[in-house]
Amino acid sequence: MVSQRAIFVDAGFLLAVGGTQVVGTSLRSAFRVDFEKLIEGILKCTEEHSGIDVLRTYWYDASKDALFTDQHKQIGLLPGVKVRLGRISFNGEQKGVDLKLGLDLVGVARNRAASVAYLVSGDDDLAEAVEEAQDLGMKVVLVGVADSGHRLGVMSVAEHLALRVDSIITLPAELIDACFTRIVQESPRPTAAAHDVAPVPADHASRLVPRPLPKPGAPMAKPVLPSRPTPHPSPRLAPTEAQLVYSSGGVGGRVAPEDTLLDVAHEVGESVAANWYGSCTQGELVDLLADRPILPTEIDRVLLKDCAQRIGEYKTDLQGVRKALRFAFWKKLDSLTE
Repeated sequence: MVSQRAIFVDAGFLLAVGGTQVVGTSLRSAFRVDFEKLIEGILKCTEEHSGIDVLRTYWYDASKDALFTDQHKQIGLLPGVKVRLGRISFNGEQKGVDLKLGLDLVGVARNRAASVAYLVSGDDDLAEAVEEAQDLGMKVVLVGVADSGHRLGVMSVAEHLALRVDSIITLPAELIDACFTRIVQESPRPTAAAHDVAPVPADHASRLVPRPLPKPGAPMAKPVLPSRPTPHPSPRLAPTEAQLVYSSGGVGGRVAPEDTLLDVAHEVGESVAANWYGSCTQGELVDLLADRPILPTEIDRVLLKDCAQRIGEYKTDLQGVRKALRFAFWKKLDSLTE
């Protein structure tokens, strides 16, 4: 087997963890990333660990119809980087990403093209591919982001996966801080042109009347908000459900003893709302308010993902937690748009 290292990066995992650490949410529109610096940092970290040459860096992400976006083209043009894309389904889920990564990992091992694989991921679905690569003679090292409060020492890594790799190393916190930058605005950006704002459905016409877009350089007027339904009391779990929790799959971290599940859900809901509001356009805000109380799939998934980071996927499945997440999101958005 050739004495080389190959790097396999699950972009969805890395960007979610980095965004959560720097911005407080995995919502991609809430931060920008210096991909060149990030990949250079990963290369340096793995080189210091192994001291051997690199075969290439495989970058796995998803896009609509698995087509390259401008961002993916930018990453793919970096020396030694190969971008592999899965699809984004109609409900916002990634499809085919883990499969491609697992097949490539085993393929590189079978072809004896590298002796060490560095895996930047936390998904337990890759555990079987890791073991297959190991059976073929390859060492697999997990690369994570340090989390001293987690029993595994890294953020958002499934225990099922962590138990199967040969070792775990962490990226420097300084690298994550340097590569991720928060995008924050006091109010939504003006939509590029009036015709870019989606028309309001007839059944919402009486509830939502957007104001004209401001002229360049003039203060932006906020859209008139739809009438708000009478707020329901924040849902509360039974005392037996509001306990200190650990992720059953090792996906989330630890909740401090003084916190309850609903406290975390409210914090996450408010954080996602604030970050989304600070990165959206006026047209996106109008569209969101027009469909109230329904949340777009991508926002709903971020709420659940960010909450799972804190309390674990199992507890995030509780209906009380999900209701609290959405309640807190709308409540925070209301306060920002008043």
